[in-house]
Amino acid sequence: MSMVVGRFAPSPSGRIHLGNIFCCLLAWLSARQKGGRVVLRIEDLDTARCPRRYAEQMIEDLRWLGLLWDEGPDVGGPDGPYFQSERTALYQAALERLEEQGLVYPCFCTRAELHAASAPHREDGQVIYPGTCRDLTPAQAAAKARESGRSPALRIRVPDRETAFTDGHMGRYEENLARDCGDFLLRRSDGMFAYQLAVVADDGAMGVNQVVRGRDLLSSTPRQILLYRLLGYPVPEFGHTPLLLASDGRRLSKRDGDQCLSGILSRGYSPRDVVGGLAYLGGLLPEPAPAWPEELLPLFSWEKLPREDIPLPAGLFGL
Repeated sequence: MSMVVGRFAPSPSGRIHLGNIFCCLLAWLSARQKGGRVVLRIEDLDTARCPRRYAEQMIEDLRWLGLLWDEGPDVGGPDGPYFQSERTALYQAALERLEEQGLVYPCFCTRAELHAASAPHREDGQVIYPGTCRDLTPAQAAAKARESGRSPALRIRVPDRETAFTDGHMGRYEENLARDCGDFLLRRSDGMFAYQLAVVADDGAMGVNQVVRGRDLLSSTPRQILLYRLLGYPVPEFGHTPLLLASDGRRLSKRDGDQCLSGILSRGYSPRDVVGGLAYLGGLLPEPAPAWPEELLPLFSWEKLPREDIPLPAGLFGL
């Protein structure tokens, strides 16, 4: 049996918050409990939103919390670089492999046009792409390019069949990509590679075989499974975790200073306080108590972790 390789893959668009730390902690525990390795990869494709200083602060914060890794931007490793913004050649190669299979086509639709049209929407508000540009001939595509004066986005043709998997925590999940998603983006019109392609190319190249992340990404998984298979990569095991919510039910955001690590530090909490409090929320401790991640390894179990999202209780971390 091959060694477990897990990863943290945060997007450094601001100071890390409790929800990010909670997910990193669970990913770390899940890999380490099986004697596995952990990779830190910084998902900074959108460099305007993710300046390097935020990534550097995130690395410092995770180290402060005792969530250490075997490969990453600061320690190196065989599969670097570990910033997505420095890995675009890999994504271009993956895109070309899909083009060779005849699965990629140009799309001239803008986001505004899709939202204004009568295209169906998912429950999360995303547009189900209706296939507007799917069957353009080369001549029609060239005419669209001249009319629009902009470069097209690139989409992948998805199959009209169910894609199903069993999540390690949430259970069976399935989607018909043609019906529930539509042909999705591989590269935006501004040249930025899409998350779905980048994350699969990275996981495949880095040998990641265990993906632990928030349940808000559960619906992305069938798209990624399609890409793993088309690109010839083994499909990892997935475990999607509940989200931490503010006391009023809102999802946590890096804009909410109270739930960010900077706000918690300002109230005098130690790294062991933070880790132990999150372990309590995850069902690993009967009450909040200081702990290092290593101390939680004997206690970690997916069965203890709730499936429903977890509101932050009043008073925890001084909230």
